[in-house]
Amino acid sequence: MSATRRTAARRAPETATQRLGRLLDMVPWLLQHRGVSIAEAAHEFGVDEEQVVEDLELLFVCGTPGYGHAELIDAQWDTGYIYLDNADDIAAPMRLTRDEAVTLTAGLQALGATIVGSDVVERTLEKIRAAAATTVGEPTGRIDLDLDDGSQHPAMATLKDAFARGRRVHLRYYVATRDESTERDVDIMRILNVDSQWYVEGYCHRAVGVRLFRLDRVEDVSVLDVDGTPPQGVQARDLDDVFVPGENDLTVVIEASRWAAWIADYYPNEGVERGADGPLRVTLKVADPALVRRLVLRLGGEARVVEPPELVDAVADEARSALAAYGQTD
Repeated sequence: MSATRRTAARRAPETATQRLGRLLDMVPWLLQHRGVSIAEAAHEFGVDEEQVVEDLELLFVCGTPGYGHAELIDAQWDTGYIYLDNADDIAAPMRLTRDEAVTLTAGLQALGATIVGSDVVERTLEKIRAAAATTVGEPTGRIDLDLDDGSQHPAMATLKDAFARGRRVHLRYYVATRDESTERDVDIMRILNVDSQWYVEGYCHRAVGVRLFRLDRVEDVSVLDVDGTPPQGVQARDLDDVFVPGENDLTVVIEASRWAAWIADYYPNEGVERGADGPLRVTLKVADPALVRRLVLRLGGEARVVEPPELVDAVADEARSALAAYGQTD
């Protein structure tokens, strides 16, 4: 096995999106640093030299439509120094049309409305507005969107205040799966909206771990005169999808027809049982059972909850209520 392949085998895996992002950054940088060494380029992009060579080999067959010799990027690195040509079109900065600027602004405002105190969103919005002023000729101000900012929840104002000041909060929180109210001290990490539901994510001193709390189940909240910084090493969950499992989350088994079998690929799961011709059984760990109820109801008769029993009953009750609203019965 060659040295390049041995290094590649040890290299941490990366997604196609991550590599594409590096390549798009690499092209303009290499054009501005003609003759840079492979070692220096590797250091600049935080990869090994073999990865730089693999990226150059890929760039060598990239270009603009037509993909003939005149359209492909010309990359030379045989001497250990990199020379890139014929890539000016790819390296040219993007210029926004008015429609693009408005679309990006609206999207970022919608994203910002789902995360309390997101500095990244606001900084990006300012950059979009500045770019629009330069390329479109006029700034893009705030767009009036009808968004749920969580203000209808009685606890939201107190939680925002505690979060902004870095204070711990005391919650009286209703646990639906056990039908009981609990008392908890929580260090807030994030306040965010996921799947049209507002949550507080924080380090719970009762559970000794990171937990998600639905705002509509917070019965009472008070701000404590205690520093609300989570313990060192504690990290927020990956909430691109709240079905990402946590150690103490509820285990749920869903039986899905072949039309709903996509959930086994879409959601992180603990295991899948595939019958020869029958339905698929998917085991998930979830932070909030309500997410499963909404998923199963959305899928109609193509999926049903098998375990735990209390969630089976909850889905059945909600389905009956929905049918009753339309004047139907089961």
